[in-house]
Amino acid sequence: MSMISGSQIPLYVQLTEVMRQRIVKQKWKAGTKVPSIEELMNEFDVSRVTVRQAIGQLKDDGLLSPHRGRGTFVTDAQVGKKKLLVNTSLDDLVEMYRGDEPDLSNITLTDDQPELSDEDGLPAERYVNMHRVHARDGEKYCAVSIFIAEDVFNQAPEELQHKMVLPILSDMPGVEVATAHQSLQISSADFQLARQLEVPVNTPTAEIRRVLCDETGRVIYIVEATYRGDYIRLEMNLKP
Repeated sequence: MSMISGSQIPLYVQLTEVMRQRIVKQKWKAGTKVPSIEELMNEFDVSRVTVRQAIGQLKDDGLLSPHRGRGTFVTDAQVGKKKLLVNTSLDDLVEMYRGDEPDLSNITLTDDQPELSDEDGLPAERYVNMHRVHARDGEKYCAVSIFIAEDVFNQAPEELQHKMVLPILSDMPGVEVATAHQSLQISSADFQLARQLEVPVNTPTAEIRRVLCDETGRVIYIVEATYRGDYIRLEMNLKP
């Protein structure tokens, strides 16, 4: 297997992501020894320096543990890592987020207003926009932009800024969610997102857009969230 030599993405970055996916998908299981540098050089037709750079990056990410004279081993960093289950009902989403307390950073409020289509619903008079980054165990996994109708936001501004939003909206008196829509798109991290999540450029990502409307058809909540690809799991019940 050869890396894409004509690509603008450095070879070691390409190799790092191939190796990362083998760990994430448990083709290389926790505690096992990965192929030697020479074996990886032959498999991917790259130099020793490229392999060492990839191993060094995965070591810094806590996924590999090199041992002189013994080889390189997969750590148990993936064990117990919480993945986001992309549910297909609002009730399931609310229950999944209820009690979840990731570390929130880069919390900023702006006056930006969302771009709505006719399919989204009727616009509120004004929205409050929040930008924040979610992390767990020191690892950043999601960058989020949230728009909440201003009158809804003003009912619980502190909670909405510092906790998971969906359970708060679900329990908020006088707020009735009548319709909800969610879409998911596979993408990759651009330079800005890579800096936010502290991952290499072009790391696989999943972009989720979620829209909630009240009984009048007014859009009261929009979230545009981008997750690291290894934090996303999609399950659907396929009825016969």
